[in-house]
Amino acid sequence: MNAPSQTHAGWIAAVANSRDEGAFASLFDFYAPRLEAWLMRAGVDAGAAEEICQDVMTTLWRKAHLYDAAKSTPATWLYRIARNRRIDLARRNRVVVLEPDDSAFDIPDENVADPDASVDAHDRDVVLREAMTQLPEEQLALVRLAFFESLSHSAIAERTGLPLGTVKSRIRLAFSRLRRALESAGVKSVL
Repeated sequence: MNAPSQTHAGWIAAVANSRDEGAFASLFDFYAPRLEAWLMRAGVDAGAAEEICQDVMTTLWRKAHLYDAAKSTPATWLYRIARNRRIDLARRNRVVVLEPDDSAFDIPDENVADPDASVDAHDRDVVLREAMTQLPEEQLALVRLAFFESLSHSAIAERTGLPLGTVKSRIRLAFSRLRRALESAGVKSVL
């Protein structure tokens, strides 16, 4: 399986070479919400974040041929364009721009972690928390003991007085429900 940055670089090449609308739509669907969220975390209001994001994606469509995979990943290239548009907008509106070393403007470092990992983790966390509220109490209690108290299945069986097989079955059922909830929400599962 290709790494996301390789797939995304291929989509950019398809946009650059043949104006592939499907590849562009895939890039837009993937990056637009992440760029908007990143800009809003940097203090940009929602309307301006959407405007900047649209500008970044328009730049991608018009200037995909300028992308150089040897110099950066697709995420770094797009986040850098967004950062520059944010600074341009602030200058145009005579707003004080935060210093580039401010952590709000950190461009995720692909060498350290997937640049979208924090957004994916947040999405997963929201869906997972909601899904946990839907678990039957007997499953939820065991999941809490296993993960929040780091108890082994044997220790949970001892503490609750349940047979070890019952503990394992309930935890497995809970995981199955949580995994289905993540998948139905389109969030990559870690379970």
